[in-house]
Amino acid sequence: MKQATKTAAVLIGLGACAPLNTYYKPGADITAVQRQTTACEVEALAKVPVSSQIRRAPPRFIPPREICNSAGRCRVIPGYYEPGAIYTVDPNVDLRDRVETQCMADKGFVPVSIPSCPSSVADAAPKRATTTLPALNDQSCVIRYDDGSFQIVTRG
Repeated sequence: MKQATKTAAVLIGLGACAPLNTYYKPGADITAVQRQTTACEVEALAKVPVSSQIRRAPPRFIPPREICNSAGRCRVIPGYYEPGAIYTVDPNVDLRDRVETQCMADKGFVPVSIPSCPSSVADAAPKRATTTLPALNDQSCVIRYDDGSFQIVTRG
């Protein structure tokens, strides 16, 4: 149980360092972005439904091998095949993502990736979750909070 807690803490910590990938339109309200993203996800799913396909990786041949003991007696372990792993794919994922991105573009949003702020910036900024998306520049960065909210800092 302690290991699971440590793993969760590490994953949350890594998430804090990851860039924020979102759809963006300066001046848009965060809740409006979330509503529009959900609407476009639903539209994309309706237009390009999930098509789960079960596939199998090719089998792998393990060649025979000879094992000898210290007395010089040897035996041969015959070769054999290991079956390929079975996995599921959805070949529609990429098209569905493009339909979602097009839907958001039709509403004036563009996909962006905002890097995490350096600790010096994050420590100096007053904690205040962003509610309206500001204009971005080359100095913009994001601070993520434990509750899932974030703050976009635009310097310069």
